[in-house]
Amino acid sequence: MKTTTTLLGDYEFEAENPNGNKVHIDMRPAEEKTGQSPTELLLSALSGCASVDLVSMLKKRKRTVNGLTVEAEGVRRDEHPRAFTHIKLHFVLDSPDAKQEEFEKLGHLAATKYCSVAGSLSAEIDHVFTINR
Repeated sequence: MKTTTTLLGDYEFEAENPNGNKVHIDMRPAEEKTGQSPTELLLSALSGCASVDLVSMLKKRKRTVNGLTVEAEGVRRDEHPRAFTHIKLHFVLDSPDAKQEEFEKLGHLAATKYCSVAGSLSAEIDHVFTINR
């Protein structure tokens, strides 16, 4: 898996995967933003990953999914690196046949066991850097 991130301007970047799909990254102040910051993208990736896994598990159980919204909220350290210390995912499911207990169990599994983004957040990752000029 690979992405390439390119500087567009002082506070703007674009990340692209090999298929040509692009994500706009914006580090401007909130009132000037036209895209998400890297940490906002991390929350989006986490909620997106958990959503995919949750919907998949519900559909395997032949449950109807009319809609799903996930609100991701993170608290970061004050000092650098400003890593997340707490992340809360709030799932809102629109399903006429998924029981609350089942939804809670599958939501927990999606967010903690099956989501590769969540697994990456809690893993020790070996970073390798190369610098070319």
